[in-house]
Amino acid sequence: MNARERVLAVLNRETPDRIPVDIWLVSELVEKFKTKLGVADELDIYRKLDVDKIVWLGIPYKGVVLKDPNEHAAVNHWGVKFQKVEANANAEYGEVSFHPLLELDDVSQLESYPWPHPDDFDYETAAAEAKKLSKEFVTLGPWISLFEVYCSMRSLEEALMDTVAEPEFLHAALDKIAWSQGEMVRRFLEAADGAVDMVFMSDDVGTQQSLLMSPAAFDEFIFPRLKQWCEMVHSYGAKVFFHTDGAAGPLIPRLIEAGVDVLNPIQHVCPGMDCKELKAKYGDQLIFHGGVENQKTLPFGTPEDVAAETKACLDELGPDGYLPCSCHFAQADTPLENIMALIETVQQYRT
Repeated sequence: MNARERVLAVLNRETPDRIPVDIWLVSELVEKFKTKLGVADELDIYRKLDVDKIVWLGIPYKGVVLKDPNEHAAVNHWGVKFQKVEANANAEYGEVSFHPLLELDDVSQLESYPWPHPDDFDYETAAAEAKKLSKEFVTLGPWISLFEVYCSMRSLEEALMDTVAEPEFLHAALDKIAWSQGEMVRRFLEAADGAVDMVFMSDDVGTQQSLLMSPAAFDEFIFPRLKQWCEMVHSYGAKVFFHTDGAAGPLIPRLIEAGVDVLNPIQHVCPGMDCKELKAKYGDQLIFHGGVENQKTLPFGTPEDVAAETKACLDELGPDGYLPCSCHFAQADTPLENIMALIETVQQYRT
């Protein structure tokens, strides 16, 4: 089996020749692996390491992006401004520095806001890329979100308060966000003609200790729109890959009911996210992706620690219905030998 066949077998509840292994790397690690392996193309990293990479898809934006006079800041198509921040000498990140909806206080103001329009994306280029990549890899994308986008536009604090204090405003904004991205994805799936295997939906509903919002708030604001998205994606024969960090356990049944097929990243150090319990409760309804602890073990453990952690995830979340990977992106200072330990442990795993 090749990488695509192996991952598809797991997604379709079939038995692959071996358990596939995926890896998520920040750009700094991609460059380190290119140097280590002597390759120029990121995909050649996965080919040389025999990694069953699930490749990411995006849709080029061709609309007007607001300009910022500060050359160190970037503005995305939602009007959210990001400031470059150096995490350390080896890594740089973008943090939100301007929330365009923060000062708005009336639903009518949302009507005049320049929301991204589905016409403003290059579906032809995106579809061609998807068709090319899907010959070798399982494809995943684009990234879409409901509450995360709203939080970036409104601020996390105001967004959470809006679930109680400003529900009309929140509903109106989420309707705009859901329509813009939903129609964008629909047009992409139409153009890609079967070359998109999964759509990436991301809405963190958990913190390290508990839910980010109440189940009642999730049911009111997120569930109906998420379910509509899932139904649309499924109508094109694609699956839904849903990302939520944290202690999301109480909402997993609602995610399943909405139509989620693959759950990521299984942050098992959080309450209610025990791998054995999740497998027992939902293993026949969800494919699990991720699992390998990425806050302590992967970046700071030894290769032996990583191997033990990876094997535990394989034993408890697999072997069927599981796509091993780091629990979110491996960060810039993660030793390459630790990532190799993850990869090799999966490739050598036998039940």
